[in-house]
Amino acid sequence: MNKALSQKFRFFTFICIALLAYVHGYNLKETYLAPYSTVNEPLTFTSFFEYFVANGLLRFRIPMLFIISGYLYAAYDQRPYLQQIKKRFKTLIIPFLLWSAAALLLTFLLQQFSYTADIVSTAKLDQLQDNRPYTEIGWRGMLQRWLSAPVAYQLWFIVSLFIYNLIYPLIRWLVIKIPYIWLPLTFLSFFLGFQFIYIDGRGLFFFSLGIFLQKKKISIENQPAWFSTGLAFIFFIGFTVIKTFMAFELEPNTIGTSLTLLIFYQLSVLAGIMAMWFGSDKVIKWFMNKKWFHQASGFSFFLYGMHVPLLPYMMAMAVKELSFLPGYRLLSYIIIPAFVVVLCIGTGRVLKKYLPAFYRILTGGRGF
Repeated sequence: MNKALSQKFRFFTFICIALLAYVHGYNLKETYLAPYSTVNEPLTFTSFFEYFVANGLLRFRIPMLFIISGYLYAAYDQRPYLQQIKKRFKTLIIPFLLWSAAALLLTFLLQQFSYTADIVSTAKLDQLQDNRPYTEIGWRGMLQRWLSAPVAYQLWFIVSLFIYNLIYPLIRWLVIKIPYIWLPLTFLSFFLGFQFIYIDGRGLFFFSLGIFLQKKKISIENQPAWFSTGLAFIFFIGFTVIKTFMAFELEPNTIGTSLTLLIFYQLSVLAGIMAMWFGSDKVIKWFMNKKWFHQASGFSFFLYGMHVPLLPYMMAMAVKELSFLPGYRLLSYIIIPAFVVVLCIGTGRVLKKYLPAFYRILTGGRGF
């Protein structure tokens, strides 16, 4: 792998993770946004902007991360299988267990004080939709939230990635032997929004696509002659704008609405991946030449692990305390996610400097 492609992977890995703050940091009344979610509040600039960004414009990130993961895993798959799985357990599952436990502990501590307990209740992060204090849920409920329904809900990605690594020999065989059956099949599962616990069509298709691109030696460094960056961005922005307006106007909770929103969502994701990957070369070159950006990008995984549930709790607090200001919701949405990104990177720098062994375990050895 040449330097240009390596830098591109590093840039998008950091950017995709950093932008998670704006995907997870919205303050709409709807606390969980699925691809087909409608908006149960009036159409205002703030509500439009937050939905447009959080549930449209930035949704290319996870598929792009799966492509990068599949490509990189395929590039080094000559290593013994058991050695690879053992390594991935240390770099994915152990961090999952630690970050999930840390999120539980933070939530439990916040529940011990009336003010912060109200913040936790307002954030509504519990994936099992049970916002009772953990003292009422008990040890069995907390164990379930630690292992299968973490309050740090972003951690699903690394568990999903570990599963794909675990079954990588099968996926590689399918990609190499029957690519024109396997890829269309997984693409269909992605487009229709298939999901079962930690396995979904999105991850399966884009991880497989990354393997396919690497094994077939398909160049992904430079823009193809047939590709138009301008048109890609027009489709990307256009699909997202249309989908956002429809989320406010269509009848909620109907099959027709859900299907329509899902189609526009997936079209936006596909256009976004192409537009961002081939249309950002000058931006990537500028940022990668900056020492501060190169240093910050080394804390990608720490940022990924720490930002939730910290961000939703801080957002709920900001909305509550700043409600006397005009435009407080939009102001909070712009400032709080950026603040959390800086805070996470700063915390990572301190831990890496003073507690390097602990930092290494938390990040699976990344950044050294």
